[in-house]
Amino acid sequence: MITLPKYSFGTGDRFAKQGSAQLRALEKIRADGADVAPVWNKSNREHTIIGTTPRSTREEADAAVRAAGWKTPYFVDADHINLSNVDNFIDASDFFTLDVADYVGKPDPGAADFAKRHAGPDGKDVRIELPGGLPPIAASAADIEGAAGKFLHAVREAGKIYRAIEAKKGAGNFVTEVSMDETDIAQSPTELYFILAMIAEEKIPAQTIAPKFSGRFNKGVDYVGDVSGFAKEFLSDVAVIQTAIPDFGLPKSLKLSVHSGSDKFSIYRAIREACKKFDAGVHVKTAGTTWVEEMAALASVGGEGLEFVKAIYSEAFAHIDELTGPYATVIDIKRDALPKPELVAGWSAEKLCGTLRHDQSNPDYNPNVRQLIHVGFKCAAKAGARYFELLAKYEKEVGVAVTKNIYARHLRPLFIG
Repeated sequence: MITLPKYSFGTGDRFAKQGSAQLRALEKIRADGADVAPVWNKSNREHTIIGTTPRSTREEADAAVRAAGWKTPYFVDADHINLSNVDNFIDASDFFTLDVADYVGKPDPGAADFAKRHAGPDGKDVRIELPGGLPPIAASAADIEGAAGKFLHAVREAGKIYRAIEAKKGAGNFVTEVSMDETDIAQSPTELYFILAMIAEEKIPAQTIAPKFSGRFNKGVDYVGDVSGFAKEFLSDVAVIQTAIPDFGLPKSLKLSVHSGSDKFSIYRAIREACKKFDAGVHVKTAGTTWVEEMAALASVGGEGLEFVKAIYSEAFAHIDELTGPYATVIDIKRDALPKPELVAGWSAEKLCGTLRHDQSNPDYNPNVRQLIHVGFKCAAKAGARYFELLAKYEKEVGVAVTKNIYARHLRPLFIG
């Protein structure tokens, strides 16, 4: 059986040009003492927008690994797939993120029966003991039926997707993740416990689960919410997984997955400390910050690079509704805080870089501009050859920026501190 290592990191790369630069960050964190497996992820949505195929992601990963002489596991993630598009990813992927967020909240006729199976004797409350000195959680039959009413239909859909993959790749030949993060309904630790019971009943050998945590996980910017509240929630979620693994016979490698984990600097300590407390693993998916770093690096070189980034911003500004629509649940752009393109046209390289790069101590930093560029990769796809020419010409500057972003801003805070 293919087993996902304890720590893994999803390196999203919109244009499949930074595989080697990304892998250098993983090599650096390994030298620091943390063994983190790279997972190259790209969704069907992103492939469709850019005009690429899952095979291109596999080729990028394989090429980077060969060039670096990487000897330990790495993966290619069919990110956010469903029954309508999973077949496109079968050959190229060995990690499948089953996205069932659209099915959360849809009723399932089996909810009442599920509650009967998992309620206490005579319908009494269930008391679930948690490790690590955490207080136990309790659930009534009504609580369990409520959880099933929200999530059972979604988990059954995950089961259908899993079995479609299993029929073609064979059991044990891929990593399975169940994703419920791109939804408005957060899952409490108690609900997570019963979601895991549902996953076990569907016989899905999930190795990661991506719940919707409380607070906002917007693309490419910091966490928005109560950090101390998140820390308690995440700690409880890790404890729930530790309990659910033996309770339901789930894979011992099962761990939490944090989606839109890019740049969630304020909660990295909480994630690190919870994992340390329970000796637990975690998967963190960075989405498209590599693409934003490409933009910032091109802006930093000035001249043609700077002008290209200004043109991309202008294009994104003009098509903001089209670009932001698919990401409505994971972005929060204040449009009145977006500078007009004609103003940006006069900016220096330092000004535009300061606006784009996620350095909250820089007075120029603008999370609204960063989020718009984050979802604006379609504009670079339209530019086509010109964009790739610039990436090739300034490969060194871009590569240094990509490696530094992943290593210094993400991997070290998450796994070293």
